[in-house]
Amino acid sequence: MRIGVPKEIKNHEYRVGLTPQSVAELCALGHQLWVETQAGAAIGFSDQDYLSAGAQIAKDAPEVFERAELIVKVKEPLAVERARLRADHTLFTYLHLAPDRPQTDELLASGATCIAYETVTDSHGRLPLLAPMSEVAGRMSIQAGASCLEKARGGRGVLLGGVPGVAPGKVVILGGGVVGSQALAMAVGLGASVTVLDKSVDALRRLDAQYGNRITTLYSTRAAVREQVLGADLVIGGVLIPGAAAPKLISAEMVRQMQPGAVLVDVAIDQGGCAETSRATTHADPIYVVDEVVHYCVANMPGAVARTSTLALNNATLPFVIALAEKGTRRALQDDPHLLAGLNVACGQVTCASVAEAHGLAYQPAQEVLGQL
Repeated sequence: MRIGVPKEIKNHEYRVGLTPQSVAELCALGHQLWVETQAGAAIGFSDQDYLSAGAQIAKDAPEVFERAELIVKVKEPLAVERARLRADHTLFTYLHLAPDRPQTDELLASGATCIAYETVTDSHGRLPLLAPMSEVAGRMSIQAGASCLEKARGGRGVLLGGVPGVAPGKVVILGGGVVGSQALAMAVGLGASVTVLDKSVDALRRLDAQYGNRITTLYSTRAAVREQVLGADLVIGGVLIPGAAAPKLISAEMVRQMQPGAVLVDVAIDQGGCAETSRATTHADPIYVVDEVVHYCVANMPGAVARTSTLALNNATLPFVIALAEKGTRRALQDDPHLLAGLNVACGQVTCASVAEAHGLAYQPAQEVLGQL
């Protein structure tokens, strides 16, 4: 198969779809790889590294899209990239379509087969291609929040771990999944006072068994969320409904009543955010203030630690890329129901129920669309 890896063009996005090691694996299987020049240079993967691995270097993104059947990226395609997609392309990347109608419409118009990392499943019902970046984002959320709490950045001037004789900062984590559990580990390590809320009692039991009386676990109700958010120094939004828009757990009215200088790190921003006041920001301009509450809503947080993130992501995605390349898109999807769960758009139709519901579009089950590929 002809596989293309364009350079990411989202603001301060330095990750790359395939590492030289992944390219070498695919080339060894007889596939042809085109990697856009300088695609991985920012994180130490030179054009020569890709050439040594067996790839050809494309002079620009249009050449990658022109030559490739399978496009492997990291972030959702921006408008200029969507315009290059054809009906014979398979796109494999993060998409996050539920909060993004323009992208959804343009992917539908392209006729391309679009498989989203974030909705691929495994035999345990987990999201294996989302998990590595959720782990990174969860850990980063505490680092970012701690920095934003500094007075110079508009925060309350609170040190999360406190010092002898001074109480630690209060961290409230909404969601006990991958993001929440990783944020929790970092916050506990810093010595913060941490409360985590989740609707899954099993998740709360797991965290309680791990941390005991070092944390507080609460079943998530509207009243509990409100009480904890209003008293927090730092709130981490780590809620997720696979493929769907994030639930709005924090209202604008709640934000108005939060402590001046409190910080909200909305890791759910890729899916629209869990606060009514959240809007996506970039690494170049990561924060803004609403009603004296500092909002950090960077939509590609793991891009800040791009080398670590790329290596972690490739560990998870490479087996699926190999399957798509070896079997072809249709057969790979037929053979693996977990990969099929990642199919969001194909043949001009929405094949992910959550995306269709979010935009009021017609839904066509993925299994029924396979015959058209």
